[in-house]
Formats: sequence, C-alpha cells, structure tokens
Amino acid sequence: MAGPSRFSKYEPFQMLGPLVDFLGVVAAGLCVHRLRFGEWQLDDQYGAALLAIALLVVLANALNGAYQNWRSSSFPQVLLQLLMVWLGIALVVMSLLFLAHVAERYSRLWVGFTLLGSFFLSFAMRVVAYQAVKVLYRRGRLRRGVFLVGPESQLLDVGKDMRRYASEGFSIVGVHRLKRTLCEEELEKLVKRVELSGTREIWICVPLERGHEAQLLFRALQQLMVDVRLIPGLKDMRLLNHRVSQVAGRYALDLSVSPMAGMAPVIKRLEDIVLGTLISVLILPVCLVLAVVVKLSSPGPVLFKQYRTGINGKRFKVYKFRSMAMHQEPEGQVTQAKRGDARVTRVGAFMRRTSLDELPQFYNVLQGRMSIVGPRPHALAHNEHYRELVESYMRRHKVKPGITGWAQVNGLRGETDTLEKMEQRVEHDLWYIDNWSLGLDLKIIFLTVFKGFAGSNAY
Repeated sequence: MAGPSRFSKYEPFQMLGPLVDFLGVVAAGLCVHRLRFGEWQLDDQYGAALLAIALLVVLANALNGAYQNWRSSSFPQVLLQLLMVWLGIALVVMSLLFLAHVAERYSRLWVGFTLLGSFFLSFAMRVVAYQAVKVLYRRGRLRRGVFLVGPESQLLDVGKDMRRYASEGFSIVGVHRLKRTLCEEELEKLVKRVELSGTREIWICVPLERGHEAQLLFRALQQLMVDVRLIPGLKDMRLLNHRVSQVAGRYALDLSVSPMAGMAPVIKRLEDIVLGTLISVLILPVCLVLAVVVKLSSPGPVLFKQYRTGINGKRFKVYKFRSMAMHQEPEGQVTQAKRGDARVTRVGAFMRRTSLDELPQFYNVLQGRMSIVGPRPHALAHNEHYRELVESYMRRHKVKPGITGWAQVNGLRGETDTLEKMEQRVEHDLWYIDNWSLGLDLKIIFLTVFKGFAGSNAY
C-alpha cells in the first residue's frame, strides 16, 4: 500500500457521522453536568444550550465536508480538521454568550469541558471506525469488486492507481482488453463475462479520443444491475474543481471551473468579514506604530499601492506598508526584491521578513477584493511574464487572492528567482482551489500564525 493509511471510501461513517457527533456532544454535556453540578438532569436553559451546541457541531462538520472527506484523509489531517472545527465552534459559542449578555447564566467550565469532551469522543469514534475497517479489509470484507474495460495501456495505469490507493477498498475481479475495433460479438462476450464475474462495478477506461466506444460499451452494459463509471484518462491534464454537471439539459465534464459556487462564496465571505474585522481591530495599534515608524524612517508615503490581478482577472489596488526607498521603475517592469536589495530600508527589511508590511491588506479583505486565504496576488508584469511559461498559471485567479495561502505555509513565499519555484507555487495554489473548504482555510490561518509570517526567503 502506497502512502499513509487512509479511510475507506465506502465507510458507513459518512452516514453515521452526524449521529455520532450529535450523541458525542450530548454525552459529554451530560457527563460534565454530572461532575460539575452532581446531577444528570439538565434544566431548560442548559438543555437548550446543549442542543444548540450539538446541532452547531453537526452543521459545521457538514459544511466542512468532514462526513465525506474524512474517509480519504490521514489521521493527522482528520485530527487537524476536527480541531479547527471545534476551535471555531468554541469561538462562536463564547461570542454568542457574551454578545447576548447571558454568559453569567452558564458555567464556563461546563461549556469548555463539554466541547473538549465531545472533541475527544468524536475523534475516538473515527479511530474505532478506521481500525474496524482495517480488520474487515484483512478478512476480505467491505471490498468492492471492479471489472475493468479498456485498452491495455489504460488498464495498466488504472491498476497501478488502484494498488496505490488500496485502502479505498476496490479490487479487480475481471479485465477486458479492448482491441482497435469494437464489434457486436465482442460486446456480447463482454456482457456475459461481467455477469459471471459477480462484479459490483464496471469501470470503462478509455481515452477521450475513443469516446464513441464508451457510448457503445455503456449501451451494452446498462441493463446489468451494476454501477458503471467512466475513467476517461485525464491524468496528463491539470484539472481544476472537476466534476460532472448538467448545463442546458446536457451533461458536462467540468475540466476547469470556479469552486466558488452555491453557498461556498457566502461562507468564505462571512469568514473574511468575521475574522477580518476581528483581526483588523487587534492589529490596529500595531498598524499605527508601523505607520509612524515608516514615515519617520525615510521620505515618502506610508502606504505602497500597486495594481494586482484579482478574481477572474479583474485588476484591483493592493495596499502594503512601504518597505523601500522611493525609486522609479522602468515602465511595465517590476523588479523583485533580492537578498541585500539596496532599495529596501532597514525598517522595511524587518517588515518584509515578518510580513508586517502586508497588514494593510486586511482593508482589501474588508473591501471584498481580497480574502484572508487564497493565492498571493502577483504584480501585473509578473503575470504577463509567467502566463506563457507556467501551465495553468492564470487559473489561480479563479478565486480571490489572499494575504496568506497554501503555498506560503509550505515555504513557497518571497522571491521566485527560478521558473521551478513559480511552478511549485502555482501547483500549490491550484491544489488549494481544487480542495477548498472552511476547514482548510482555518488550517492555513493556524499554520500561518506559527510558521507562515516569517521565512528565510522573505527579504
């Protein structure tokens, strides 16, 4: 098995998860109430609070994809995802109690230990479910048989990936290698083989240029009581938020679309408003001090303003504390700061190393032109330079640019003096867009606090 152990794709926890989390909160609340007040019975106000917390936990996990995505995540990922959800819920609950002026009616110990206890119960149940799945796999249970159909080269690739992701629970029960011409006799033979195999799924593994054969295969197999999947072989294409959708009454395979659809942009905007406002208030004294220091350290304005590319390629003006002495750049050219750059002031060097020069961008966030988390916006000249050199470069603008991002917390910040560095940054940006969730944003913010602000590449 390649890579870390992962949860089963068909694990029943995706259906039982909400019930487990709900009961975990209730159980934790009752136990803590017994220890704190000496009785199991909750009065109306504690009962209502416990019900609200339990529903909030289930809703937050559902919005964060915890009941769908946990099965394909490693233990550390699951733990961090749950931790981010519970920390967010703790912040929301405490804020509501304070803003509603009812904090004195509830025991803070009860609220805190109810959340702490339910967190450990929820994670423990996921551990139990994972171990149970492993045991069942060893005994040959829960595996889903798959019959593969396609050209030999395609089948070999799919077979390798199935072995690589063996913990997803698929096993090959039959293979049919397609020849160059697909005739009626071959289709009849295939149907009989599939029926005799007892398979639960058929994967039609054909490249896009042989799409007409996929149609013939599907028509021949559609009367069988098995699941049919099309594996078109798109591994050599850099996809973005790919899925199947229905447009104009037709099915479409989305190859590159924005993930910000449905409730996603609403959730992300609420995240930016709530966290952006809170952070802006907290950093206001720091910003005032930095503004005075920048003004006194060298002639020129306090803020540096520059046009950058935003969502869907629209330009916007980004704000930063000025970190360089005033100078004139050749028209259409933006020179990246280098180590020991003479243009950077002493104060500016400190701000750039610690990312304090980026703090005014929280105003961009409140404006709605940036997000707290997203791909970092590059200068317009850099976009024009790299769009022809890096595959899918401009697709990083499918979402709002961010103050911090997945690339930055993975060490890809500062100067991009080689094409390889930019390719790595773009790859991380596209991965973030393709895997966006509220939990991922909170994880990136959490990592930014501890390792994303400063780095050896920032100067």
